[in-house]
Amino acid sequence: MDIEIFPYRIIGADTTEKLLNGIESLDDVKRTVIHGPRLPPDVPDLNPKYKDRREITVKGKPIELKIRVGRIFVELTSESAIKEVEKICDDVLPFGYDINTSRTEYIRKHKTVSDAIKYGVGEDNLPDELIGMTDQTRQLAENLDYIDYDEVE
Repeated sequence: MDIEIFPYRIIGADTTEKLLNGIESLDDVKRTVIHGPRLPPDVPDLNPKYKDRREITVKGKPIELKIRVGRIFVELTSESAIKEVEKICDDVLPFGYDINTSRTEYIRKHKTVSDAIKYGVGEDNLPDELIGMTDQTRQLAENLDYIDYDEVE
């Protein structure tokens, strides 16, 4: 089952880091995808409102935050985990949020023709855990950081 967390505001890097660490600490979370407008590359004379482009740490792995987070999609293994996600959101998002469960699938789970064209046909080209987590218009290495749970202690 998938849920969408929709904060009432676009959240900054510190809040994103707290929220993702809280969500990823739950046993019932299978995958998490953050979504929002891209931040420009880090340049010295950049407007201060775009200075959120920095490295955050999620479950001990450094991840470069390249977007301003507006939505978070979470794939759960059980419906009972929604209450735990709500508790985390209550603590981290005091300005409010919605959790949408109206769709059964927010994160795509099946390979498409576009995936076959971009990454090739076969089992080894695009691992199942990365399906639905990439931007079709960009290179995989440019826009995807993921935590390999086999390597995390």
